[in-house]
Amino acid sequence: MKKILVVEDSSIVMKVLKHVLSNSDIFQPVYATSFAEAKSLVEGKAEEFFAGLIDLNLPDAPNGEVVDYTLKNGIPTIVLTGSFDEDRRAGLLAKGIVDYVTKEGRFSYEYALSVLERLIKNQDIKILVVDDSDTARRFIATLLRIHLYQVLEASDGVQAIKLLLDNPDVRLLITDFNMPRMDGCELVKNIRHKYEKTDLVIIGLSSEGERSLSARFIKNGANDFLRKPFQHEEFYCRVSHNVEFIELIESIRDMVNRDDLTGVYNRKYFYQHGFSLLEDAQQKSAPTSIAVIDVDSFRLVNEDYGNEVGDGVLKGIADELSALIAQAHFTLARTGSNEFSFVMPGLDAEKALSFTEKVRQILCSSAINVGEYQIPVSCSAGVSTSSSEDLDSLVKNARECLQRAKEAGGGFVLGED
Repeated sequence: MKKILVVEDSSIVMKVLKHVLSNSDIFQPVYATSFAEAKSLVEGKAEEFFAGLIDLNLPDAPNGEVVDYTLKNGIPTIVLTGSFDEDRRAGLLAKGIVDYVTKEGRFSYEYALSVLERLIKNQDIKILVVDDSDTARRFIATLLRIHLYQVLEASDGVQAIKLLLDNPDVRLLITDFNMPRMDGCELVKNIRHKYEKTDLVIIGLSSEGERSLSARFIKNGANDFLRKPFQHEEFYCRVSHNVEFIELIESIRDMVNRDDLTGVYNRKYFYQHGFSLLEDAQQKSAPTSIAVIDVDSFRLVNEDYGNEVGDGVLKGIADELSALIAQAHFTLARTGSNEFSFVMPGLDAEKALSFTEKVRQILCSSAINVGEYQIPVSCSAGVSTSSSEDLDSLVKNARECLQRAKEAGGGFVLGED
């Protein structure tokens, strides 16, 4: 859980904040009602705090001293204030606060919570900033780092393309127009040969006076355009909007790849992703193993308890398998009605058999709880290993091993002879 410093002297506002934060299971709020109390909590322990929700005016800090203190200690700060003041807001944003929230009702506090949640997600978002002006580039990079984004910088389009190739996990690119060697529109056009709009978001920037420049950027493949100079909050809103667009697309893609009943990956994804893993391992001359695990006599579960309980057993097995397979960073999928498969890149036959047997033992060590029932399960598995065969052959061999295990009575793992 992320520790959050909450400083607020109003008992009514504090009550609302506590209620809003109580609905979150990712934050551990630590409360203070004065500047002195906040300092006692932070002194020597600033690195423990992920962020702060800080009241701008306190009895012992009427001029925002507590905000200066949290910023000085490197705590990302969301300011809470009872009244909106344009000059004060601009000054605080220039100092490097994350956001400025006016206490106007419950929605304001829920918005502040959403900003905190956004900060957590931002830590996994990598953004590339492209601008030949060191001052302009560093300014934008600083704004992004305040919101905890990972930031890469390039001084022109050629360097930007090299950085993209070295960092395929970049999710958003922000580029100026007027640059040497390759202007922003040319950069966008070149990037779109490799990256779709749903894979890499591009925001164009320019202070040029040409009114059609925004259209040029968009027509060449940019997702958005922002004219300089811009307001901090406008910049953050555009970035957040586009990042959330990417996340929405990824969420939809992930849903398509998931099994409706169990939530693990489906057969289609298993073959698509498994092929890539196998190809990568073969290029490195490394072995790849496939395990196919199946519930013994699952038909009897449906006959004795009904299909709804049977579905519950499969969900329970999938949850247990997911936890076990995730620890090893392998890929798990439901590949049959009561069959699950996982790919183990880099594991030879002996290690793959040992790992799969441990998984089977843990899976079968306790009953699956489904409503009022506790259903004991027995599982069998087959394992196939190769450094040269294709995925279909590996899966076929693993299923043959599984079948032999079942014919021998079940309840164990069998590999290739």
